[in-house]
Amino acid sequence: MAAAELWWIAPAVAGAGAVGITAVRRQQRVNGKRLGYDAARLELRQAQQEARDSAVAARVARAETGRIVADQAASKTDAAAVASARRALREAQLASKAAAARVKAARARVAAERTALGSSEAPLDKVRTRHDAVLARWMEYETDPARVLAFPAMSDARHPQTAAFFTALAKARDLRPAREAVRVTASDFSLYRVAVDDLERCFDIAERAARGERTQPELPDALRDAARVIVVKSTEVIGRTSDRLGEWNARRRKDR
Repeated sequence: MAAAELWWIAPAVAGAGAVGITAVRRQQRVNGKRLGYDAARLELRQAQQEARDSAVAARVARAETGRIVADQAASKTDAAAVASARRALREAQLASKAAAARVKAARARVAAERTALGSSEAPLDKVRTRHDAVLARWMEYETDPARVLAFPAMSDARHPQTAAFFTALAKARDLRPAREAVRVTASDFSLYRVAVDDLERCFDIAERAARGERTQPELPDALRDAARVIVVKSTEVIGRTSDRLGEWNARRRKDR
């Protein structure tokens, strides 16, 4: 009798399970497609907050410098204190300008990621591919006997550039999301993407140093990020333009 009365439980449980699996899969698709855009918006908010904090710090430093200069005029302090205050003011002003540049770079990244929403490849897969490409290039120096002999610095952490690369390598490895992860947050993706950016930069510097090439002074983070975003956005615009031109030519040939 109990079995007869509760016959509906098994189909209901099975249906709930199917709905749950469908929801998880849909969430994975949505999460994967918007992940880069959501991470870029998060980075923009963080950059804007840092810019506001840096602007406040610069104003405080300016006021403190004015106070110390007034104290010197009143013989309450010496020239060394004034020089120190002015140096602190310059550093605060430079930090504020750098923070403003990071906001501009973050806005450009948001625009690029919004454009990339129509891409078939998930943002996380793109970053994993970049990560794997660096690993493949590095393994050539570890497994090719000729390269090991020709460029020993690529395996020697006593070289500062190689040590920086190893540090970036470990950080990117630790932040890489697992393949079986059901959901990756925008914050986690942002940290991983920044780590891969740093890994690529450190590998290029270490490789040039190992080959005896002269390395240029490192660009500020804001300028480097802005340059990368501009390159990515330009590439995507060129790709879309080529697709539209191909479609237009195909329609024109068909009309003929």
